[in-house]
Parts: sequence; structure tokens; C-alpha cells
Amino acid sequence: MRPTVYDIAAAAGVSLATVDRVLNRRPGVRLVTREKVEAAIRDIGYVRDVAAANLAKGRVYPLVFILPTGDNSFMNGLYAEVRQAMMRSTFDRTEIRIVEVPAFDAPALVAALDALQGLNLAGVALVATDAPEVRAAVDRLVAARIPVVTLVSDLTDSTRHHYAGVDNIAAGRTAARLLGRFLGGQKGDITVLAGSMLVRDHRERLEGFSSVMAEEFPQLRLLPVLEGRDDPEIANTLVSEALSGSNSIIGVYSLGAGNRGLLRALKETGQGRGLTVVVHELTEHTRAALKEGTIDAVLNQDAGHEVRSAIRVMKATADGQDVIAGQERIRLDIFLKDNLP
Repeated sequence: MRPTVYDIAAAAGVSLATVDRVLNRRPGVRLVTREKVEAAIRDIGYVRDVAAANLAKGRVYPLVFILPTGDNSFMNGLYAEVRQAMMRSTFDRTEIRIVEVPAFDAPALVAALDALQGLNLAGVALVATDAPEVRAAVDRLVAARIPVVTLVSDLTDSTRHHYAGVDNIAAGRTAARLLGRFLGGQKGDITVLAGSMLVRDHRERLEGFSSVMAEEFPQLRLLPVLEGRDDPEIANTLVSEALSGSNSIIGVYSLGAGNRGLLRALKETGQGRGLTVVVHELTEHTRAALKEGTIDAVLNQDAGHEVRSAIRVMKATADGQDVIAGQERIRLDIFLKDNLP
């Protein structure tokens, strides 16, 4: 049976009021008495329920999500999940605010992070652009004792507290294996569409993809990466030009979120070519394309899980509690036409 404050009081020979003062670090307790209570806590193995204590005190957790703007279906889904969390704020005891910055704009992200200095925050979550100045700004927030969580794209060299996202190197490797197996020994070129090499998740996916291709599918040649900045119009132009300029392209890997532009290019330029296509993120557009047979597989991360995980981690870190690693692990889902949810 779990020890209670009554057990502490009995073990230490003090009143419940004294135990409460020690647990909540309030004055009015002699040093010798405080030491007796702390010894009793250790001896009986009492674990304080911080969440229950905060609920009793009516604590609210002010949180900020810094999200990129742009015409990006996956990020639109991430926004929607944060707004859902805002609707649950009373139940979760949170006050959530969204700060918008232009996508892939390191100076704008730094300015947004620095503007949070001095505020009474329980945590900050951001989709990170991987730049030294962004890491420094994150480190400044952490030094100011504000928990920081990276979403979707990480900053591994920073002092951020947690990353809520998939293993992107593994995701790239998985995409390569799928694409290589689907092509069944054919020889030809693979074009890769990214958003920007300024974000770590895109670089890591490319790293994983390239390594498996080189190791296991040497007959497939990777063309120079197309950076569409997750913008449908730019992606459409780049992919259309690539397909129009080469008859040797037999596969496409979209490792970012510019899939609407990619799909338009495939329908307009790649029609009838029998291209094999693997993309990231299950949206209404990629779902429809999977059903139609325009693409072959979708690798997906659950944006809702990532947002909920970020909130749990920020609250736990603000309370000085450990994070439950298994609960916060974001899995990578693989969807084909046959197993769409």
C-alpha cells in the first residue's frame, strides 16, 4: 500500500501540519524537526504526487507553441492539434498560446524565443530550424529555467529537455527499403523532394535514405535533392521540371511536406510513367493519392501524439518530475492503400 502523509507524521512523531510545511518547503519548522520528517519520508518510501498537489493548489501551466506559417498540410494538422489542446485547457490546467514564425527562418525563430525571456512560463515547444543562433536561443531559455521541447525537428546539440517526434534517420531508411523493394531490381534514377536542408529532420531522413540506397540498391541513382521549402507551388515546379527533363526517373521520395505540389506534378507530368512514389505524412491529399494509386506508401507521424507528449513533458519538467520514456515515444506508421485507417 502506498505510504501517505499520515504515515510520515506517525513515523516522525509530528503533526500533519508540520509534514505539510516540510513537503511544501514552508518556514516555521525547526531544523531538527525538518530532518526527522525528511528521514521518515526516505525510510517509508513516500513519493509525493506533484500533480495532485498542483491540482489542490489550482496551479495552471502557461505554455507556448512556436509554429511555422505556410501552406503546409502537415503543419496545418499540427496547428489543429494544438488548438484541440487549447480547448482542453480547463481539464489539463494549461494556458496555451501559439506564436507564428515564417518557416525555415532562423532569425525570426530566435526573435520569438528571446521574446519569451522573463515570462512566467511552464514550457515552450517549437518546430526547430537547425542553426547555431537557434540553439543558443534555446539554451538561453533553458538557462532561465524554462522547459523546452522540440517538435517534429530536433536540436540535438542544444540543452532542450525533450524531442517529440519520430526517429528521422530510421524513417529515411524505411522509405529507402520500401522504394527499393517496390522497384524490384529495376535500374534508374530516384528524385528526392525535401523542404529545406536547414531543418534536421529533413537532413536525417536524407541521410538514412541515402545510406540504405547505397548499401542495398546500388542500381538506383539518387539525383540532386530538390528543395521545395514545403511550398506546393515551388514543389510542383521543381518536380515537373525534373520529370520533364529526364526519362530515367523511376522513383520519387518526398521527405518533406510539399506533397500537394508533388501530386499535381505527378498527375500532370508523370502520368502513365509507372513511377514508384513514397512520401511522408498522411493528409487528406496523400490519403486520396494512395487510394488512387498515384503514390505507393505513406510514412506518418501522429501530430496529435506529438502535441500531447510535448504538453506532458513540459508539465512534468516544470514540476521536476521524470518523463516516462515509453509513453512519449512517437512511432512511425507505414500506410499502404490496403491499411488506411
